[in-house]
Amino acid sequence: MSSPEIQQQLAQEKQLVAATAARWVQDGMVVGLGTGSTAAPFIELLGQRVREEGLRIQATATSRASDELARRVGIPMLEPRRGVRFDLTVDGADELDSQLQLIKGGGGALLREKVIATASDYLLIVADSSKAVAQLGRFPLPLEVVPFALPWVMDAVEALGGAPVVRVNKLNPGELAQSDQGNLLLDCHFEKIENPAELARQLKTIPGIVEHGLFLGLARAAIIVQSGEVQVLRPGQAAVPAAAFSTLP
Repeated sequence: MSSPEIQQQLAQEKQLVAATAARWVQDGMVVGLGTGSTAAPFIELLGQRVREEGLRIQATATSRASDELARRVGIPMLEPRRGVRFDLTVDGADELDSQLQLIKGGGGALLREKVIATASDYLLIVADSSKAVAQLGRFPLPLEVVPFALPWVMDAVEALGGAPVVRVNKLNPGELAQSDQGNLLLDCHFEKIENPAELARQLKTIPGIVEHGLFLGLARAAIIVQSGEVQVLRPGQAAVPAAAFSTLP
């Protein structure tokens, strides 16, 4: 297939997995809303259920962009406060392997995404077929970094084999990209991450790194299209058709 055909196919897959996830949201849930090109259609479809079915939910978003979209489509939003836990969070991923280890943060929201994921009883990943990999690392690993610490963080990541590149603002290439917290973003080219848990441990010891984009042991399931069919993946298990589930797997 040509590149436009591939992009059209992936866009259709995003809609399919988003629709499946939206159907599994139940009345009364507190929902975490992810960020990115697959989370956005989920938010839109969830808002449609709120408007048309009277679905009663509350939600918190992982980025300003997702928050604005959710309010626009009519989802009641819940401000962060102590004691809040999420029954379900639906978010995308830049890469996922068979154990549902993830790389996230391509959209720059990795800190808030990890905060919400950690405060969730169930993290459900929605992804098109291009995101499934045998080994993490082909997608550059994002880091959120305090601006003052940037040069020393880059040195430390380079020593780990990460080839860091400072992300620029896509809308204004003359400016550096910033997170919603005003921090800078590094994209680290490891190519292959042999031991994600060890790398996560090493990154946590580097002063100035606010958060890294390795999400390990957090995802309970993923909805992904494989061979043209919507499938549910769970860590270390064979894929199961999503049609086999009427609620969360």
